Amino acid sequence: MVTIVELLSLMLVSALWGCTNPLLKRGTEGIEKVTKTSRVSQLLAEIKFLFLNLKYLVPFLLNQSGSLVYYYTLSTTELSFAVPVANSLTFLCTLLTGKLLGEEFGGKQAVAGMFLTMAGITLCVISSIDDTEKQKTTQAAS
Repeated sequence: MVTIVELLSLMLVSALWGCTNPLLKRGTEGIEKVTKTSRVSQLLAEIKFLFLNLKYLVPFLLNQSGSLVYYYTLSTTELSFAVPVANSLTFLCTLLTGKLLGEEFGGKQAVAGMFLTMAGITLCVISSIDDTEKQKTTQAAS
């Protein structure tokens, strides 16, 4: 049984995850220039680079807020619905945001993949709605 609130929550999760992925990628530009002599100092220098870099930190925090919404939504939504919907829509949001930022899109295959993904999500939603209606009918009959 999926409610509109659960579906909107999953869409919010997907937007927060998918739209921040290309921004996180951009925020890490320049990290390869950070060099230290030992592994530990290298790790600490890279962590410092990332967390003092607002181009990385803001998308990271938004991405993590998406994770919080996701875990909350999982507590009320069926796993067999939530996981494919959230991950598929995240993929679409990542592709579209990347395109808006000037990244390569992937051509006709990416467009075909987007349409197939949307078709699959639509089938999941319709199936979940049908299951909800069947449960209501069964409960009303008893």
